[in-house]
Amino acid sequence: MTASTPSHHAPAQRLKVDFVSDVSCPWCIIGLKALEQAAGRLQGEVALDLHFQPFELNPQMGPEGQDIGEHLQQKYGATPEQSQRNRDAIAERGAALGFVFRMDQRSRIYNTFDAHRLLHWAGEEGAAGAQAALKHALFTAYFTEGLNPGDHGVLLGAAADAGLDVDRARSVLASGEFADAVREREAFYQQHGIHSVPAIIVNDRHLIQGGQPVEVFEQALRQIAAQG
Repeated sequence: MTASTPSHHAPAQRLKVDFVSDVSCPWCIIGLKALEQAAGRLQGEVALDLHFQPFELNPQMGPEGQDIGEHLQQKYGATPEQSQRNRDAIAERGAALGFVFRMDQRSRIYNTFDAHRLLHWAGEEGAAGAQAALKHALFTAYFTEGLNPGDHGVLLGAAADAGLDVDRARSVLASGEFADAVREREAFYQQHGIHSVPAIIVNDRHLIQGGQPVEVFEQALRQIAAQG
C-alpha cells in the first residue's frame, strides 16, 4: 500500500494593480466592481495587490459644485436626452454588477481633491484593504446616496465606514497633509498618457482602460499572470 503524496498547489500569482480613477466617475466604480469580480473568479490563480491612484475629472470645480446637466452640456455638449440615456446605461451596468446608481438630473458634480488626500492617507497608514473599503464607501456616498464627496463630514463618515481612524482622518482633512503627494501622483499619470479613467495598470506595464466587462478583465488578468 503506497502512502498518498500531498498535492501541491502553486501559490496565486500576485499582480500589482494601480487603479487610476476619480470618485465622481461612474465608469470607475463599474470598472472596479468588474475587476474585483474577475479576480474572484480567478481566486487561487491570481491575487491583486490593489492601489488606488488619484485622477481629478474636474480639478477646477469650486466647493459648491455644479448642476450635473449644466456641467455635461458645457463640457461635452450633451443634451438632456443624451445625458438621461447615459445615466440609464450606467445604472443598468451598475445593477448587473451589484451597485446601485441613484443619479438624476438634480445631481451635482463636486470637487474631489480632499477625497483623494484621504484615499492617499488610507493607502499609506491604513490596514490592508482599508483604502479599497474607503474607495467603495466614497463611491456609495456619491452615486447611491447623492452626497458631496468634497464635504468633510461625508468624508469622515466614509472613513468610519471603512474602519479607519476618524480622529486621524479629521486631522488630515483639517491640514494640507498629502496634498503634494496627490498632485505628484496626478502629474505622474498624466505625463504617462493617462487622460481618461478608469485606467488600470497591471505590474507597471499592462494598461486596461475603461469600465470593461468582467470577462475582459478575467481574460486579461489570466494572460498577464501566465507571463509570470
